[in-house]
Amino acid sequence: MVNIGNSWDARLAEEFEKPYYIELREFLKKEYAENTVFPPMKDIFNSLRYADYDNIRVVIIGQDPYHQPGQAHGLAFSVKKGCPVPPSLKNIYAELKQDLGIEPPPHGELTSWAKQGVLLLNAVLTVRMSQPNSHRGRGWEQFTDAVIEKVNMKTTPVVYLLWGANAKEKARLITNPNHLVLTAAHPSPLSAYNGFFGCRHFSKANTFLRNSGAVEINWEIK
Repeated sequence: MVNIGNSWDARLAEEFEKPYYIELREFLKKEYAENTVFPPMKDIFNSLRYADYDNIRVVIIGQDPYHQPGQAHGLAFSVKKGCPVPPSLKNIYAELKQDLGIEPPPHGELTSWAKQGVLLLNAVLTVRMSQPNSHRGRGWEQFTDAVIEKVNMKTTPVVYLLWGANAKEKARLITNPNHLVLTAAHPSPLSAYNGFFGCRHFSKANTFLRNSGAVEINWEIK
């Protein structure tokens, strides 16, 4: 069974027993046995492993993992150190510099954000190599909806950064007035100039957290 290693285990215990998840698990067993699937099995739940429920202050939602070798490690938009920084993440770094003056790091690993309580959650948590969206519609969407619904129940303030149409679909799950939802275009080179650049979501998130009595995020990537 899944062992995340923090309070998410208890919060998601019932979810892992539901029929859709059991079907998903059987599908994944077959996929990992017969195909090359990313991220590595041990990294599937890294977004939850790094960002314990009680510590979550920001949620950033991606689509599905990077689908080339060595990139995906379970955090949305993030790649392991040593990988070239993907185009969307380069644009995130560009906005970060414009917004807060933070210089882009030489790598694309966002673990330092996750450890501060930034939940870097993809809507779909696995993908077959070179086949984007290949695990879409298999049950992950129901699971990640459940994760978002549980974060929505938090009494402490959370900022949701929803970039692009797929992420904005999750806004329907966020009903708690304690939280803030910020939306923008996706940071992909195809759409970043249509409303991602200049959105200033990083400073806006910190302003909201500060005004709510919560600790701000240090957006500098270590």
